[in-house]
Amino acid sequence: MWFTKSQEEVLRELNVDPKIGLTTDEINKRLEKYGQNKLKGKPKKSIFQLFLGQLKDVLIYVLIGAAVINIVAHGIEGIKDAVIILAVVFINAIVGVVQESKAEKALEALQQMTTPKSLVRRNGEVIEISSEDLVPGDILVIDAGRFIPADVRLIESANLQIEESALTGESLPSEKNASFITEDTKISVGDKANMAFMSTMATYGRGEGVVVATAMDTEIGKIAKILDEDENTLTPLQIKLDELGKILGYMAIGICALIFVIGMFQGRDMLDMFITAISLAVAAIPEGLVAIVAIVLSIGVTRMSKINAIVRKLPAVETLGAVNIICSDKTGTLTQNKMTVVKTYTLDNLREIPSEGKNFEANNDEKELIRSFVLCSDASIDSGQDIGDPTEVALVVLGDRFNLEKNTLNTEYKRVGENPFDSDRKLMSTLNEEGNRYRVHTKGAIDNILTRADKILVNGQITPLTEETKEKILKVTEEMSNDALRVLGVAFKDVENMILPEEMENNLVVVGIVGMIDPPRTEVKSSIDEAKKAGITPVMITGDHKNTAVAIAKELGIATDISQSLTGTEIDEISDKEFAKNINKYRVFARVSPEHKVKIVRAFKEQGNIVSMTGDGVNDAPSLKFADIGVAMGITGTDVSKGASDMILTDDNFTTIVHAIEEGRNIYNNIKKTIMFLLSCNLGEVICVFFATLFNWPLPLMAIQLLWINLVTDTLPAISLGVDPGDKDVMTRKPRNPKESFFSGGAGIRAIVAGTLIGILTLAAFYIGIVHHGKMPINGDFSIPEGQAALTYGRTMAFIVLTVSQLFYSLTMRNSKKTVFEVGFFKNKYLILSIIVGIALQVGLTSIPSLAAVFKVTQLKLVDWDIVIIFALIPFTVNEVIKLISRNIKK
Repeated sequence: MWFTKSQEEVLRELNVDPKIGLTTDEINKRLEKYGQNKLKGKPKKSIFQLFLGQLKDVLIYVLIGAAVINIVAHGIEGIKDAVIILAVVFINAIVGVVQESKAEKALEALQQMTTPKSLVRRNGEVIEISSEDLVPGDILVIDAGRFIPADVRLIESANLQIEESALTGESLPSEKNASFITEDTKISVGDKANMAFMSTMATYGRGEGVVVATAMDTEIGKIAKILDEDENTLTPLQIKLDELGKILGYMAIGICALIFVIGMFQGRDMLDMFITAISLAVAAIPEGLVAIVAIVLSIGVTRMSKINAIVRKLPAVETLGAVNIICSDKTGTLTQNKMTVVKTYTLDNLREIPSEGKNFEANNDEKELIRSFVLCSDASIDSGQDIGDPTEVALVVLGDRFNLEKNTLNTEYKRVGENPFDSDRKLMSTLNEEGNRYRVHTKGAIDNILTRADKILVNGQITPLTEETKEKILKVTEEMSNDALRVLGVAFKDVENMILPEEMENNLVVVGIVGMIDPPRTEVKSSIDEAKKAGITPVMITGDHKNTAVAIAKELGIATDISQSLTGTEIDEISDKEFAKNINKYRVFARVSPEHKVKIVRAFKEQGNIVSMTGDGVNDAPSLKFADIGVAMGITGTDVSKGASDMILTDDNFTTIVHAIEEGRNIYNNIKKTIMFLLSCNLGEVICVFFATLFNWPLPLMAIQLLWINLVTDTLPAISLGVDPGDKDVMTRKPRNPKESFFSGGAGIRAIVAGTLIGILTLAAFYIGIVHHGKMPINGDFSIPEGQAALTYGRTMAFIVLTVSQLFYSLTMRNSKKTVFEVGFFKNKYLILSIIVGIALQVGLTSIPSLAAVFKVTQLKLVDWDIVIIFALIPFTVNEVIKLISRNIKK
């Protein structure tokens, strides 16, 4: 508790003389003891560890099991099938590894910023060193514009102000006082006036301090430790795929058992039945599903990177589509993290300043108001970089916009004296040359100025300051304060000679006041409107004051009145159960700590919401971690917040989140289409093989043919469905329920109808191939050459009908409500191409003798292609008709 100890106690404990600093020997000892001053990240996973991580999936286990069973059942012949299955597993793992590596590299690129330097006193000299070499006991020299590289107990301060928004969420800098001591051990970080913390920045004044904590022992380090307590929960998609894998695994076992029972009753050979069972198991499991979902997600990630969103965790893409609560930090995310003057007031003249534009005209009184504010400011803007206190930067920017540029004014009206700001007077004054005379410019709290003034500037004339005039000014001040504006007043007085600082602030001439605020980002309001139309509730979470937060929330359309807000103190007074029960009533949470943020996210999650948390500060990191989707800012975001996030916005734009959610919804829809397409096709295969076994027919499809369909022919249209152009209406619908099944909305029924049709038509094609063209009875002797030829022809017919019907059926899967002609027949060029390639591959298999021999197929007669095309179009046509009928019924 360094903040409860005096400066002498701290220096004694750390064994350092502030006038000399640490010696080289002492520095080396402490570096060895405490290590470098940098936060520890989690150990980086090796490529092999990433690869193994991709294999932890139920569907993968089922595939590996199928490969092993194939080798046991078929010996050397089964190795071919096993190799194909294991290749799928390998491809899936490689896709996952590549994607995770890409995301990590993108993150590392964002972190490639130069390590800040620090001014320290060592061996009696002030030198500049890398911040990573700081050790406890180092004497740190602090001045405006420098980052604080470690936790520091101040031993000297002169008007020192430090911007701590990365840690506390407050827009305005905290005033620091080295002499401050408290016995209260529970005060918040923002109230520790004698401390400076790692990752904050000095904006005004100067100071010195002794480093008391580095790396993981700092306040930021404590937050980093919270993040290391991994709470990896499965995303909705992972849960569904996990469940699907189990269902398909159990189904495969069930089918195998059923076939054995049927075979026993029919008195068939046990080895034949085992091979049949394996064929059915292969038919039941869509072997390409895992790889296809990974590829679709990977393509989605690439698409999202083009809209400035880097996804660090692959399944997060899909989770975005289910988000119905966006919890956003205010400072820097919804607002610009930049104080801006929005109103000026000279007597009887209230003026609103537009958020955009320059070269504004000002009347005489407004010119004097702005000139005095600019001359009485220490801030500056150098090459677009703001230097100094944010409030003063806002005043300098105001001057620029009215062509009263600071450097020009400083040259013309040279500063010759000043009375610095202090927290007791709440005023700052400068003495500047004004022709042959001098002028005092005083800025600060308007009520303090009014007590020291006796005149006022009105239309260029100096007139007495009356009580009535004072009341007018105070009334406007109150109105500005009610709008959550920070109000500053300004005054001047002319003197003949140079005067002392203590003589500056009396008999002043009041000029007026300005109101300033950290304004919302210009593009955010429309994004919030779009989010609300899509059934998403935006929530503001901030460390700032309640009134300021509510004012911004009202302007953005997040909240309607103050009753929708709670402070951190109020949250502490409510039980966790009551808080979670009423959480949906609130839209603004103000003056909250990192612990409160986590509590808020958890309460929303307890109500069944899918929560996205947006932020850029270190104080956002724990809640980013605990949210379903943590979104960090790439430019202003701290490394800690980026490391805790699932997604990083490279443009720091709130609007990108809404676009990412839209992309996430479309990706989920595409994944659902892909899964339902594959399951429909596999159901067709199961029905075909199952009923052939039930009727005591020969197997219509070989295991290798089923694997070819599942891994090659089905894969091309499945991936094409995964990159289907987005549905334009997707953001007019409410977020889907994360518990919603893949089979909801009639998808399951349509899959059963399609699968049944595909299975029956395949069986019919098999029958036609044997009986009508092979001239053999369906239960004939297939060991003789004529029988083998008829069986091969029948299997070829079944193989082609099954393949082509699935290819055509993919067209109708593009939209569950609109027909393929309504969504645009040629809109998905990849799908059309995959159908053409799929048919070409089938023709190639039957036409090239060496391939035909491997797959046990033969060439079809031209007349049989008519049957193939007619049969293949039936499932497609039926599904399109179902869409039209169901749409008319709903009307």
